[in-house]
Amino acid sequence: MAVYTDVSDEALATFLAGYAIGELVAFRGIAEGVENSNFQLRTTQGDFILTLYEKRVNVRELPWFLGLMQHVAGQGVSCPQPVADKAGVLLNTLAGRPAAITTFLPGVWPRRIRLAHCRPLGQALARLHAAGQSYAPVRPNSLGPEAWPPLFESCRAGANAVLPGLEAELDAALARIVPFWPGNGANPDLPRGQIHADLFPDNVFFLKDSVSGLIDFYFACTDMLAYDIAICLNAWCFEEDGSFNVTFARHLLQGYEDIRPLTQPERDALPVLARGAAMRFLLTRLYDWINTPADALVTPKDPLDYLKRLRFHLATETLDGYGV
Repeated sequence: MAVYTDVSDEALATFLAGYAIGELVAFRGIAEGVENSNFQLRTTQGDFILTLYEKRVNVRELPWFLGLMQHVAGQGVSCPQPVADKAGVLLNTLAGRPAAITTFLPGVWPRRIRLAHCRPLGQALARLHAAGQSYAPVRPNSLGPEAWPPLFESCRAGANAVLPGLEAELDAALARIVPFWPGNGANPDLPRGQIHADLFPDNVFFLKDSVSGLIDFYFACTDMLAYDIAICLNAWCFEEDGSFNVTFARHLLQGYEDIRPLTQPERDALPVLARGAAMRFLLTRLYDWINTPADALVTPKDPLDYLKRLRFHLATETLDGYGV
């Protein structure tokens, strides 16, 4: 369930009157997603997505996200393109929430990841990174390594109730990640740019075995490009039993390097970047698991899925473990 805010027929009609996208034909909520309220719009001019941004989104940052989507779409990346109203404005208000309309992308996200998905995914990620290089505005990663210790502190008290010994295990893991993070202290930084930072399978649309679009840019930020790869290794290359599929990883990395070869420092940093990506999603899931009310509209995701991933990365010291 991902519709948190109801929209009345009257409010919708008034809102759409400000856009030149035709007459309304159909309107329905979209169940997928967890952050915002999403609706599919069909008008006499085609299909669109209406998003109402909920309280967890920083309204001041929305122009950066919309601007990035508009920019990379203009560079040939298939992603939702913000639709301006008749006054040229991308962001408006509906039902008391900031709201925007974007174009609709054809395709479906893969419910079961197959090898055929991995190389096209890597290519699409590299094309996104290339397109973002000319987008000058900067948005720091608010969920980077400096955020992980305080985030853990905010849910430390409930960690052992989720799994006995989890508190000590995460303390030890953070000590093996944060001091060794690229750009931290004496550790050299890596090539940076605009990254998606949340490219999970449900944010990538395919038609047959070709990527038809990337969606949900609301965690995008300015960070190390290779960190985006590490997020994808976590999101796409583990089986349901928690084992790592090195063949998936090899094809993902080969696809990326079809477009943008990695530097040697990026290759060397992959293990710590993969550990950090697993830690980031484990901690946000742990926080939600502990703090989401039982009657909430969205069921929180199990943080222990990412504990399995983190354990694999901590035990993997060499690049051949990632198909490099």
